[in-house]
Amino acid sequence: MNADTQQRRSPIRLYMSMSLDGFIAGPDDRTGQELGRAGGRLFNWLDDRMSDGPSGQVYGEAMATGAVISGRRTFELAGRWQGDHHDGVPIFVLTHRIDDDDVPPGSAQFVTDVEDCVTRARAAAGGRPVLVHGACAAQALLRAGLLDEMEIHLVPVLLGEGRRLFDGLGPDHIELEVVRRLAARDVTHLRYRVLERRPVEIG
Repeated sequence: MNADTQQRRSPIRLYMSMSLDGFIAGPDDRTGQELGRAGGRLFNWLDDRMSDGPSGQVYGEAMATGAVISGRRTFELAGRWQGDHHDGVPIFVLTHRIDDDDVPPGSAQFVTDVEDCVTRARAAAGGRPVLVHGACAAQALLRAGLLDEMEIHLVPVLLGEGRRLFDGLGPDHIELEVVRRLAARDVTHLRYRVLERRPVEIG
């Protein structure tokens, strides 16, 4: 398999736990309270991550990805993952600005251009999926038409407030196709394929 074929076969896939009302963190998410107030509720399903059930399957898939794309805010809140998200795979951090004296740890590197970020991540993934973290990164990729799939871990709770996943996308419709639905204890894992972006028709 040549490099071009490997890159084409590496889907850019968002992995995100989300409440039924669309929040991925509680309010006031910050260092020391990275998931916001009560935001940890969205990750109770990880208690089953080592099981043989659906949550174990989904977690295993995430940990088998070949590269990571992250938003800068997520990267910083996560303590930069100490430079290693999982198994030393390359981490590409989308950011608006790169300071020469700020060198990220381990396998992480800063990238300012969305298309360049995706190209680098696909090349690094070697045919395996690319894991996407963070609302800002997801929104940037969706706006650019570069997000292939979304793995949404839908948790049956209404958080009421916090940080939303899909703010800032603009008025266009983004068509999706459900390609997998796995029901587990306290969560439904939904995989969507991103099909196309359609301008809203007025009148």
